[in-house]
Amino acid sequence: MSAGPNTVLRTVSRTGLRTLTGEVSAETEEKKSRFLAFVVPHARFADRLAELRAEHPKANHHVTAFRAMRPDGRIEEGAKDDGEPSGTSGMPILRLLIGEGLVDVGAIVVRYFGGTKLGTGGLARAYPGAVKAALAAAAADGAVAGSRLQDWSRVTRASLTAGFARASALEHAISLASEAAVGEFGQPVQVLDRRFTENGAIVDVEGPEAVVETLLHDWSLGA
Repeated sequence: MSAGPNTVLRTVSRTGLRTLTGEVSAETEEKKSRFLAFVVPHARFADRLAELRAEHPKANHHVTAFRAMRPDGRIEEGAKDDGEPSGTSGMPILRLLIGEGLVDVGAIVVRYFGGTKLGTGGLARAYPGAVKAALAAAAADGAVAGSRLQDWSRVTRASLTAGFARASALEHAISLASEAAVGEFGQPVQVLDRRFTENGAIVDVEGPEAVVETLLHDWSLGA
């Protein structure tokens, strides 16, 4: 999703943010209305919304909210009520995502109307309540493998260098850093390319910014 009439840009501190490493879901009920909540990594948001519209064509609403980090360090965020009274569904979900410090995630809540109107206050509680239940599933001990909340870090690339005598040590350092990155951020450090020059080895990597910057400090020309 890109910036448009339903989105805003917010400048925030990049510390203390969290993200989700995989999809989580939950179903709640309020006065016989069913709320099916799905929270996914932002990269899957648009595709997952299309899938859910196809899977639930008879649902009354597909309410959404998202937050995504832009390259310039600002967060793009937006919400849509999808036919619910304005401000009663999408925005309460977005406020929940903001309050939880989540970024690079999208939330989708599919509603099947149960015959009893909830009122604006009831809707404003029911929609974020369903999303909160899904996020609780990510934090639970029995969370689906690969679907958990993690500290957020921007993904970045760097070229690491080592003389021939230290090439094996560099590979080992990348492996250890990758294990640490998965444990802390849910993302590995990936090797994109390896090449050799007359001075030694150059390894191009991609991974969480904090981990890659540490590697770059230790394994760059002149280090």
